[in-house]
This record gives sequence, structure tokens and C-alpha cells, in this order.
Amino acid sequence: MVTDTIADYLTRIRNANAAGHRVVEIPASNVKKEMTKILFDQGYILSYKFLDDKVQGVIKIALKYDKVTKEPVIRKIQRVSKPGLRKYAGSDSLPRVLNGLGIAIVSTSHGVMTSKQAKQDNVGGEVLCYVY
Repeated sequence: MVTDTIADYLTRIRNANAAGHRVVEIPASNVKKEMTKILFDQGYILSYKFLDDKVQGVIKIALKYDKVTKEPVIRKIQRVSKPGLRKYAGSDSLPRVLNGLGIAIVSTSHGVMTSKQAKQDNVGGEVLCYVY
């Protein structure tokens, strides 16, 4: 049984990147689906597909690699807020990752979004992870 499903999601992506896999399958949830959409919109993954297996569902993610160096596009994906220690940030104190080169994914009252979008909407929330 997995207690932190978001950390499991990030670890599966991290491990698949390190092993050079093209596709990774992850058990689905609504938060993970929204995080996947953000990773796709920001250009960190190639594509994704939500499959319904009548139980929980599965997210299939096609990972993205650099064409020349064959390095993964996601250099680091790191969990910030953990079940034992939640990290919250107001709209005025949302984090900037690598001086704006990376993204922070935030769970707000308006849904899951990047910190840049949350700052524009003037909402704060729980900082889920950093991606760069």
C-alpha cells in the first residue's frame, strides 16, 4: 500500500527517465491527471493517455528525450510538500524554480496549476513538486 501517491508518481517518472524507458504506466488519480496535463503543456513529456481499466485507471506517459544528446528533458523532479510536513505558500510567496527556468506545481482552491499561473490568478496553495 502506497501512502504518498504523488511521491510514487514522481518516483516512477524519475526511475523511468534514469533507465531510459520511452513509456511509463502509473495508477491514475485526479491530481495525477492534472499534474500530467501540466507536464505536457510545459513541454516536459512527449504525450500521455488516460486508460480506464474499470478499477482505478492508468496514466500512460511517453517520456521526452533530447534529440541530440539523448538526455531526458526532465533533469530533476522533486517532491516538496510531504504527508508529514505540508508546505503551503501564499500568492505573494510562491516559489520560482531555477530563476524561472523550471516549474513548481501547486494545488490551489482553483485546481492544480503552475506557480506562475497561480501568481497571475492571485491564489496560493500547497506546493506539490519542482520540475526542471
